[in-house]
Amino acid sequence: MEFEIVLVSCITAAALAIPGVFLALKNMCMVSDSITHTVILGIVLGFFVTKDLSSPLLIIGATLTGLLTVYLTESLYKTKLVSEESAIGVVFPLLFSIAVLLITLFASNVHLDTDSVLLGELAFIPFDRLVILGVDLGPKALYFGLGLLLINLAVTLIFYKEIKLSIFDYTQCALYGFRPWAIHYLIMSMVSLSAVISFNVAGSILVVAFLSIPAITSYLICKDFKQMIITSVLVAVLNSSLGCVFAFALDVSIAGSIAVVSLLMFLRVFLFSKKAGLLMKFLDKRKRREEYLKSLVLYYINKEGNFQKACGIVRDKRVMKKLVKEGIIKNSP
Repeated sequence: MEFEIVLVSCITAAALAIPGVFLALKNMCMVSDSITHTVILGIVLGFFVTKDLSSPLLIIGATLTGLLTVYLTESLYKTKLVSEESAIGVVFPLLFSIAVLLITLFASNVHLDTDSVLLGELAFIPFDRLVILGVDLGPKALYFGLGLLLINLAVTLIFYKEIKLSIFDYTQCALYGFRPWAIHYLIMSMVSLSAVISFNVAGSILVVAFLSIPAITSYLICKDFKQMIITSVLVAVLNSSLGCVFAFALDVSIAGSIAVVSLLMFLRVFLFSKKAGLLMKFLDKRKRREEYLKSLVLYYINKEGNFQKACGIVRDKRVMKKLVKEGIIKNSP
């Protein structure tokens, strides 16, 4: 049972990490938060039409609602009267509140569990089985996750060149005869579909974490687009695995544990990464400053023979001690 939970969470995380890279590179990570909430409106409208919670129309409606969210946000932003963040702040509550009102007015007998919406139902995955001809094939969420992973991989491989070009050079993409706006909405469709399919498993908070944190973490490590996608998937799988292990050991929320582990992994890279870590940048800056001051001291000693002037300009005791330790200068008796 625990293995199935870990497996489903890892596959879901890997599937979401792929479009998450595209969002991170387009500086649109907060759009994922907006989409994961507004897709509820599409689910509600689809339910009103079909009266069936298992209908594929719910997925289609929710995906289209996600695209509507992106379209309205961008249309509002293009007026240049509000910032992109402000546009998200207008569209996201509007569509989400409409969904809540519709549920309250016309589906008040439907139980909407807050924990499931926010954190998903990872712990209950093993109980919803796929049984065909009396054969138990495992949890349904496993096959939804695998299907989503294959779709995202296929779209990425087929449109790899177009996606890469539209992200890094929108104008050149258009000059080459591609349609960058179509590629943009293809990416948004991937995000919306991923959010909808993963919603029942991961919940809105964990979907945002899967979309954003591995991608941003890999962005700090990698400088190559392909490497960034692969690293993001690996980081997502690692975060999910460790999060599940800690959740089982400590008997706490699985989704919450995965989100915390993801954050800690990001902080580890953010602070200690050799290429882009904040602490490593600080140490490198201090080292370069010390090297400059050392060369300044040696310049005044060798060129002008003025040790006192060098000491007067370079007042960093740590630098002077290093020069003494290296035998370049000697302490006066």
